[in-house]
Amino acid sequence: MKKALASAKTIDEAVEKALRELGVSRDRVNVRVLEEPSKGFLGLIGTRDAKVEVEVQYDPIEEGRGFLADVLKQMNLNVKIDSQKQSEGTVFHMIGEDLGMVIGRRGQTLDSLQYLVNVVANKHAEKHVRIILDAENYRAKRREALEKLAYRLAQKAIHTKRNVRLEPMTAAERKVIHAFLQTRTDVITFSEGEEPHRYIVVAPKTKEKEASR
Repeated sequence: MKKALASAKTIDEAVEKALRELGVSRDRVNVRVLEEPSKGFLGLIGTRDAKVEVEVQYDPIEEGRGFLADVLKQMNLNVKIDSQKQSEGTVFHMIGEDLGMVIGRRGQTLDSLQYLVNVVANKHAEKHVRIILDAENYRAKRREALEKLAYRLAQKAIHTKRNVRLEPMTAAERKVIHAFLQTRTDVITFSEGEEPHRYIVVAPKTKEKEASR
């Protein structure tokens, strides 16, 4: 944890001095008074400044944001990070230019960076937090593309009466496919293979398959 020691004529002045050194606001720290100020005899002899220890409270979201900002800086990218709390976690929206290199092929770089941000954020967290990275609204666009793919291949499975195998995907993308097709009564989905080559199979639903589930 980051902390700073500071002395001044009053406790408030000492705290403000430490806050400037740490670069944080008052609501993000714990303050411990080490020495009370003393005016001494007649305000001349034995005067003593206040001395405080100011420690930054661990904030996993801010730790994750700081790590992400450092990585983007190392990549020579000028990116703004906006955070938004959602039901599934805190989303870091990255806004800037040349974000294609952050997203990577089919979002692989974005997913890897998201994994690292979560590792850093939860290293000392008392309660697990989930951080989701997004850039150029990639997550929503990718979900839409996956749902269209799922619909198209489900129709193919029904038309050909054969199982249709998708290309290997991440667990998160497979979850989108499963969720999108789970309400349909004419197809079933299941995963096969081992990571990182695990893939989804879309199969037309038959009485035999339904009975075996």
